[in-house]
Amino acid sequence: MTDKPRLNFWQIWNMSFGFLGIQFGWGLQMANMSAIYEYLGARADQIPILWLAAPLTGLIMQPIIGHASDHTWNRLGRRRPYFLTGALLSSAALILMPQSSKLWMAAGLLWILDASINISMEPFRAFVADLLPEEQRTRGFAMQSLFIGLGAVVASALPWLLTHVFHVGSGGGRIPLTVRLSFYMGAAAFFGAVMWTIGTTREYPPDDMEAFRRMKAQKTSLADDAREILASIGGMPQTMKQLAWVQIATWLALFCMWLYFPVAVAHNVFGAADQNSPLYTEGVTWGGVCFGMYSAVCFVWSFALPSIARALGRKMTHSLCLLCGAAGLLSVAVIHDKYLLLASMTGVGIAWASTLAMPYAILAGSLPTAKTGIYMGIFNFFIVIPEITASLGFGWVMANLLNNNRLSAVVAGGVFMIIAALLMQRVKDVGAVPVTNLAPVAAGE
Repeated sequence: MTDKPRLNFWQIWNMSFGFLGIQFGWGLQMANMSAIYEYLGARADQIPILWLAAPLTGLIMQPIIGHASDHTWNRLGRRRPYFLTGALLSSAALILMPQSSKLWMAAGLLWILDASINISMEPFRAFVADLLPEEQRTRGFAMQSLFIGLGAVVASALPWLLTHVFHVGSGGGRIPLTVRLSFYMGAAAFFGAVMWTIGTTREYPPDDMEAFRRMKAQKTSLADDAREILASIGGMPQTMKQLAWVQIATWLALFCMWLYFPVAVAHNVFGAADQNSPLYTEGVTWGGVCFGMYSAVCFVWSFALPSIARALGRKMTHSLCLLCGAAGLLSVAVIHDKYLLLASMTGVGIAWASTLAMPYAILAGSLPTAKTGIYMGIFNFFIVIPEITASLGFGWVMANLLNNNRLSAVVAGGVFMIIAALLMQRVKDVGAVPVTNLAPVAAGE
């Protein structure tokens, strides 16, 4: 549609609600997979390569799904068929993951889980650009951040809640019962939240339906699709190229944190000698609580982001938020009290909320409408490429430079986040609109 109608609060809420379930799946994975690997016998320097499945899957899946959804229209719409497919597959993978008995089984299921989450997640980014006018996109992506934060709060803290509030025991097996139950509950949350968005939000048909039908009638091969994806990569808008470097530095920082923060808490703050120590399980569980803290801050901060962006501009807002995240990660080096780690995670939560909203809001304004899905998928390259780099190379860094000190890896993440904040100032926000056009839409308007 050329002139997209403004949506009210609850319409934006409904279209973003599926991200609650998607982040439930991501949150369980990020807070628990490194520990699951160590429960199954992995060494610290083996963990990065075992995480390789996640970025490789995104590198392959996201542009393919984006391209496919740009060329889809059926009774469910354009993006919703992919929401449904991904939700079904992800829920099954979440149920199977904590039943792994071997290291290779967990790594293989992580691959399947990531592929499935990507099928649902990538079209959600294009969904905002499809349905919202430019002046509401910051609000739309901020709403996604809100649900991402809320989902991750519950997912990250769930094993701790099951242990300390509901008094669930560790149970039998190498993977604790609290972790297994958390993954089963995550499967239900993922499917239910995505189905809510599918059931409450309609999509707009292509602007020119006849042209769309003619395009669909033309049979294309996989080689044709690959050529179109490659041509799109070569024709990336300038703003997208500038944002790419910001994303690379940001996600290197985040990947360092996700890989090593929970196990760093167990070893460096709780003093666990190895993964068989009761202190190890307690420390990893507290690491999940800390992840819940930064996700809670993300949830709260998402309400403030649109107003801050109106006052300071999206570029400056994102740079300042990234610096808050850097301060949080760097401070972990001097903290020995587990409760003070929650303060560190406050800064990370501010950066996380902005990372989930501002780059996408800026990017959406620079993209051609007919290729929103494929470019959102290509933009994911600049998330997964640093993750692949870390997966392939950070094990060597840990073994040879950092002496397998997990805390040093978290501090390195803070340095990368400072670099991202500086690079953000080079980005040209071509889609920025005047402040007067950014008035919020209240519920019921």
